Amino acid sequence: MKLASYLHDNTPCYGAVTGEGIIDLSRRIGARYPDLRALLADGGLEEARKAGAGQSPDLKLVEVTLLPVIPNPGKIFCIGLNYDDHRKEGKHEKTEAPAVFVRFAESQVAHGQPMLRPRESHKFDYEGEIALIIGKSGRRISEQTAWDYVAGYSCYNDGSVRDWQHATTQWTAGKNFAATGSFGPWMVTADEIPPGTVLTLSTRLNGVEMQRSTTEFLIHSIPRLISHLSTWIPLAPGDVIVSGTPGGVGARRDPPVWMKPGDVVEIEVDKVGVLRNTIADD
Repeated sequence: MKLASYLHDNTPCYGAVTGEGIIDLSRRIGARYPDLRALLADGGLEEARKAGAGQSPDLKLVEVTLLPVIPNPGKIFCIGLNYDDHRKEGKHEKTEAPAVFVRFAESQVAHGQPMLRPRESHKFDYEGEIALIIGKSGRRISEQTAWDYVAGYSCYNDGSVRDWQHATTQWTAGKNFAATGSFGPWMVTADEIPPGTVLTLSTRLNGVEMQRSTTEFLIHSIPRLISHLSTWIPLAPGDVIVSGTPGGVGARRDPPVWMKPGDVVEIEVDKVGVLRNTIADD
């Protein structure tokens, strides 16, 4: 099942995406689950499946404005330097524990919306990543049971303002300018992608492939990330883990490649879909 958050008639909604359009789950079960985060928190995935089963789409995709998959996540964890080729291109040492930083919801846009290059910098870089959406609460989760906590998968562009990111040893500013990240277009539920499935991730800028790798090359695996994060803070339904970007980022090319207004950037994860955004000036 593909689940998306969107605006229709300026009203936040969510629904199941099919090849023909969107089945409006908000209308069917929204009284109990007002948004996707609430749906996950209250164990409503099975009810969502039943509510959408056999239904014809209520809307076409072109009739809605997509929102970030989880518009109101409690926590967004981003993992740095989690593919060895990206670690090496930046000349970083391998660390025993994952490098973790956070993003805020206000720094994200959705599929089809412009990512904004801030006026303070033109060093705006792409980072294609695979996002995990947490489906149930847990603390000190073992790697052996970690897959049970994954509700689904999505695409992510961890757009980075490189000079602000590298101005200090802390990356928060360069990773959180408004509307510089993108999350979508939807969530594919975990029952569609069995645990341990090798996923292929690629990034295209104006149709040219800039990044390609698979989850086989993650330094810290998905179960390891879930176990590590949940050791120091409880994970909750709707939390998002952005699992890292492979080599090929614009900052490490010669000459560097920066995203500019009018560019089109696409993040593709097989078995999930394509996240597409244009670039505009803030």
